[in-house]
Formats: sequence, structure tokens, C-alpha cells
Amino acid sequence: MAARVTREAYVADAKSGTGLPASLEVAWGLRERPAKGPRPGLSLDRIVDAAVRIAAAEGLGAVSMGRVAKELGVSTMSLYRYVGAKDELYVLMQEAAVGAPPEAPPSDTGWRECLAWWARAQRAVFRQNLWLLRIPTSGPPIGPNSLAWMEAALAGLDGTGLREEEKLSTLMLVGGYVRNESVLMSDLEAGTRARGVAPDESLRRYAAALGALTDAERHPAITRLLGSGVFEHGDEADTDFDFGLDRVLDGIEVLVKSRR
Repeated sequence: MAARVTREAYVADAKSGTGLPASLEVAWGLRERPAKGPRPGLSLDRIVDAAVRIAAAEGLGAVSMGRVAKELGVSTMSLYRYVGAKDELYVLMQEAAVGAPPEAPPSDTGWRECLAWWARAQRAVFRQNLWLLRIPTSGPPIGPNSLAWMEAALAGLDGTGLREEEKLSTLMLVGGYVRNESVLMSDLEAGTRARGVAPDESLRRYAAALGALTDAERHPAITRLLGSGVFEHGDEADTDFDFGLDRVLDGIEVLVKSRR
């Protein structure tokens, strides 16, 4: 995968075919948007917006071509003039939700700060659009917004001395950490809401259960953990995220120093 993918490169590729679905070529500006059909006002943007609204309100599982068509008051078949399949719609929904990355730190900012900025910005997008976490990862990023995020992360690694394949692996490592942490926190929060208890109360109940199920002889480490009072008050979610991110970046730093 190239470290930098420009629109000009895609335009060049379009002469021989990009291999992208028509709707993604529209997103890249490589293909004219379909002319309006018999349903005035129906467009690719309206289809994607409706799908995003459904996902935000009811979860990704509620999104189907039929459900989107019903939302728009059109036949299901009319959507296929714009979008070839539901998986293709998922990609377009993701593009719409993630948007372009926020303004990057100044060019003289260190690589570690750049990656931390990128990771926190990605996490913020996930936290605002939890349904994104349920989209299956079926391939590398290919939409214009997704590649803009990829470019921002790779550009932050300029000057580290890492090989290009190492930069890509670093991006996958940090991105994977962000996604996995976001999924975990989303699932925990959903479970807490389903039980109808506050997070601190849920933690207190967990500590009480551990105390009843363990003893110092069989579970000395857990006993020490309980005795430390760590479960008496929960840490902020950002604290746990920052701790894990710092440890990931510590490992990358070892590699960067070895390259220098």
C-alpha cells in the first residue's frame, strides 16, 4: 500500500479502471453523480445520510437497503442505481461519519505527539458514532476521508527513520489499540446501562463479588488488588485510554531510537 495516495493518482488510474465501485468513484470525484431518476430528490448523499441516521438511532444492525428505502419513501430497487450492495453502503457511511481529520499539529511537533493526537481524534469519532465499531473490517481504507486520516498518521512519522513498511505497521498497531479500546468501553457502558446501575455502583458490586469468591490463599494477587482500594472509585475512561496509549507509544519509541 502506498504511503501517499493522491487524487491525481486515482484520476490516472481511472483511465484504466480503479477497481472501485461506482459510488466510491463518485466520492473521489472520478465519476459523474448519477442523473436524477424517476424519483426527484433521490441522490447518493441522501441515501448515505438516511443510512447514517438509522445507524445512529437504532444501531448498525438496523441498516439494510430495504430499511433505507423505506426511510426515503422509495423502492428498494431504486437504491441500486446509486449503491451496488450493503457492504458498499457501509464504506460510504463510514466516510460520512469520520469526515476529514481535524487540523494536524504543527509540522515540527514530534512523532509521538502526532500519533497521540491522531489516536485521540480517532477515538473521539468512535465515541460519537459507536455504530462505526460494528462495521466489519473487510479491507484497507480506500475512501477519500479514510485516506486523509491515513496520510495524517503517516506524515507524523516522517523523520523517524522507520522504513515504510514499519510506518504502516505502526499505524495498524495504534489504530488497532484505539478501535479495541473503544469497542471494550462501548460494550462495558452498554452492559452497565442494561443493568440500570451507575458505573461506580457497578464497580462496587464487582468488588463485592470478588471479595466473596476469592481468598488470600488461592488468590493472593486478587486479594492484594482488592486491598489496594482500586475498586473503591473508578478511573476516568480517558485515564485508562491514555495509560494504554502511552505504553504502545513507549514500545514504538524503542524501535524509533534503534533506527536512529
